[in-house]
Amino acid sequence: MADPSKGGRKKPLKLKTGSFDRNAAMARMGMVAGAQYAGHTLGNLFRNKADREARNRDFYVRQAQFLADELGQLKGSVMKVGQMLSVYGQYFMPPEAIEVLRSLQDDSPPVAWSDLEPVVVERLGRRRLDELEIDPEPLAAASLGQVHRAWRRSDGRELCVKVQYPRLADAIDSDIRTLTQIVRLARLVPKGMELNAIMEEVREMIYREVDYDRELRMTREFAERLADDDRFVVPEVFPEYSTETVLVTSYESAHHVQSEAVKQLDQARRNALGEQALELFLREFFVWGMVQTDPHFGNYKIRLNSEGPDQLVLLDFGATREFAPRFLGSYYAVVTGAFHEDAEQLIDGAIGINLLRRDSPQHVFDAFARVGMLVIEPFGRHPPDALVTADGAYRWGESDLPFRVSRAISDAAISRWFRIPPREIVFLHRRMGGVFVLLAVLDAEIKGRPMLAHYLEREDVQHEREHRQSQ
Repeated sequence: MADPSKGGRKKPLKLKTGSFDRNAAMARMGMVAGAQYAGHTLGNLFRNKADREARNRDFYVRQAQFLADELGQLKGSVMKVGQMLSVYGQYFMPPEAIEVLRSLQDDSPPVAWSDLEPVVVERLGRRRLDELEIDPEPLAAASLGQVHRAWRRSDGRELCVKVQYPRLADAIDSDIRTLTQIVRLARLVPKGMELNAIMEEVREMIYREVDYDRELRMTREFAERLADDDRFVVPEVFPEYSTETVLVTSYESAHHVQSEAVKQLDQARRNALGEQALELFLREFFVWGMVQTDPHFGNYKIRLNSEGPDQLVLLDFGATREFAPRFLGSYYAVVTGAFHEDAEQLIDGAIGINLLRRDSPQHVFDAFARVGMLVIEPFGRHPPDALVTADGAYRWGESDLPFRVSRAISDAAISRWFRIPPREIVFLHRRMGGVFVLLAVLDAEIKGRPMLAHYLEREDVQHEREHRQSQ
């Protein structure tokens, strides 16, 4: 969720939750997007190739900016779709449009408490709500809901109250149908693209994130799994104050990842935090088969301790995804193949999860293997000398690996043999990319190869992998 403390508080937004308001706003978006495309096409008739290419790039930016501005005002599922298009879109959308849509990830104005309080009263009842003193200024705001700090009057316990925006769930299906047409009218996806299939996957993801009962269970699950590891903090949940649209947890004080306090930490402490973040991701995937797939920095904060280890405070488990055994087994083969520089094993795994077609020509297999070996660079045998310390640690702060991987994926997408990855890959790589960016922000120096080797070679993980591959 966006943190209003970063860059000042935003003016509260008057939420458009009525069907008339939302339909009118989205109809306007469609008309404007279509008119802009028609004008752009007409203008290109009288330009040479170089001018057309330059004007096309400007057009994609303008169209994406228009959508981002409008979606940010509507909130709800349409804004979430815009966010997810910035994730999926790297495989088929113009990079200029992706950069603009990414702004929706962390630039969400809050909604006035006066619009949200009736929702809380309706769900909890006035008597239960009166047990809490709630700060009307939100701690954080996002596309589907926002968080307010609160205190329990009986004992002063500090809490966080997460409230889903009114009538949001009722509008998801119609919002996605309408937005699918708007994206087509804006010409932000190639002709022939199976946009309906992508939107259906986004729809399932949104329904999962608005299920606060599930998020409560996932928060408990992570708390239980990490209970014996004092490097992590997971909030306590309060079911007595929680419903399907309201979730109450303990308030956990911590610093933002990009705060000055974190930047001032010495190298050893930043390395330790980086190792914690990386190990958590490896544990989630290789051991649990369950990954929190939203890497937003608002979901990973840092508690500094003078005694004992600094801690990662983990927030917001609505995007937690459990992966199917068959997918896990094939993906293990991809990682193991890249780790051991075994292109054949890597490619077999990619075919198993429908990243590649078995009848692809050899040059496609070779190109995919190169991308896989690139992703594994921080864990590989021979990372670039300029990115390695004297004792062999990878220097994340000096690496532009996410950019190089994104560029390699864009190049691969040109091929007619390329397939848009299944949703499991998209969300897994979303989190993995977030971990990589976090390590870069921490300017961490980590020996990643032995860490990954530990999980690839663990006896329980190997047994689980064989079991999954047999299913």
